[in-house]
Amino acid sequence: MSSGGDQEKSGLQRPIDAQTRIGHVHLKVANLNRAIGFYCGILGFDLMQRFGESAAFLSAGGYHHHIALNTWDSQGGRPPAHGTTGLYHLAVLYPSRAALADALRSLIAAGIQLEGASDHGVSESLYLRDPDDNGVELYCDRPKQMWPHDADGRLAMYTRPLDLARLLGGADETAQESKLGPGPLDL
Repeated sequence: MSSGGDQEKSGLQRPIDAQTRIGHVHLKVANLNRAIGFYCGILGFDLMQRFGESAAFLSAGGYHHHIALNTWDSQGGRPPAHGTTGLYHLAVLYPSRAALADALRSLIAAGIQLEGASDHGVSESLYLRDPDDNGVELYCDRPKQMWPHDADGRLAMYTRPLDLARLLGGADETAQESKLGPGPLDL
């Protein structure tokens, strides 16, 4: 992992274009209707296109798809065993702290249990599992000028507990964050 924007030796002559983005994630699911119910019914994504009983494209804001779901090789299947490689989590970036709080309210109303809630200095994150045991992170970024840095000016992210009551109460964290400064990275 590179730090401070340094490019690792990779054989590339130039870095990837800064406008490059990850466009979508494609998940294998055991039950398409159950997965659509979670991502659309609870998280609020729009069903853009359904391919019978085997696949669907979901989106936020009218894009063709941010999440693809399929049962091609996974109908009725089980999640991979712990201790295997694969997807750790998919992360959904919300445009504001208020939108993240709304997502938390939807999770609470649906009885979805959180696995964690963290303040990373640069962002605030909620962690949970979808019905197929895929890790899901729901988060919002803080303004870039609020991101913590060390004495040398390098990014100094950390992991601290996120105060869910303050998130739900709509408290402005920007003033509080500037007082905290960088902390340890607890993984």
